[in-house]
Amino acid sequence: MIPAEEGDGGMAAVKSGTLYVVATPIGNLSDLSARAKEVLTAVSAICAEDTRHTKTLLQAFGIDKPLIALHEHNEGDIAWKLVERLKTGDSLALVSDAGTPLVSDPGYRLVREVRAAGFAVSPVPGACAAIAALSVAGIPSDRFCFEGFLPAKSSARRERLQNLAREARTLVFYESSHRIDESLVDLVAIFGADREAVIARELTKLFETVLGDTLGSLLEKVQADENQRKGEFVIVVRGCEDDTGVALAEGQRLYAKLVEHMKPSQAAKLAAELSGAPRKSLYGGEAS
Repeated sequence: MIPAEEGDGGMAAVKSGTLYVVATPIGNLSDLSARAKEVLTAVSAICAEDTRHTKTLLQAFGIDKPLIALHEHNEGDIAWKLVERLKTGDSLALVSDAGTPLVSDPGYRLVREVRAAGFAVSPVPGACAAIAALSVAGIPSDRFCFEGFLPAKSSARRERLQNLAREARTLVFYESSHRIDESLVDLVAIFGADREAVIARELTKLFETVLGDTLGSLLEKVQADENQRKGEFVIVVRGCEDDTGVALAEGQRLYAKLVEHMKPSQAAKLAAELSGAPRKSLYGGEAS
């Protein structure tokens, strides 16, 4: 922890020509920090992913500030305009719909443009779903890899997972209610049913649940309970630790290539011979 400088008063005042990257709650409004409130109250304007969503948040705290829509479709076009505002002495805040901006949310191009123009970008830290989930997962957190949302299509999703199957660091994914079931199916197919994982759902909200088990068991629990398929999810998966996991990952990688040129049964047999992975785990993964 880096302590505040003695007598700095918490750095409540904003500075002109500065972009503040402000974390907002991921569910519980009480998680908005005192400094975040002060900054949002003091800046000239607030750049928001969804102005309607942010307006509701600001109204809850009695904050009335001009809102500027900044999302993935317009960020590249308006970043320079916001830099021009900083040149005039304005101060700006950047928020996302929930959590810390730029973590699977827009803002990267704006921050880059502001820094390139020589203006300060100052973080106002707070809630982040990925870190919140990691902190309660009980899975090694000294080294982890944040992967954000997996691809929507199963073929692309499995390819991404195959590239990560031998990763030794803990893996953190975001997922939506629309694809949590499908993503777990693919995680089991590529990582194996016995890999340890945690599903954190609706963190800081009324129906928060944190389920820890093997991927296979978690898939069964989610498929058996409709409520566990609702909301926003963070999936934390233990990294690959043993030779069996490495062999399975390599077998899956080989199988994905070989099956493009031969029958699935033949591809599974050859991939198993080359990698040492169980043949059923390779052929069965494709069948699922």
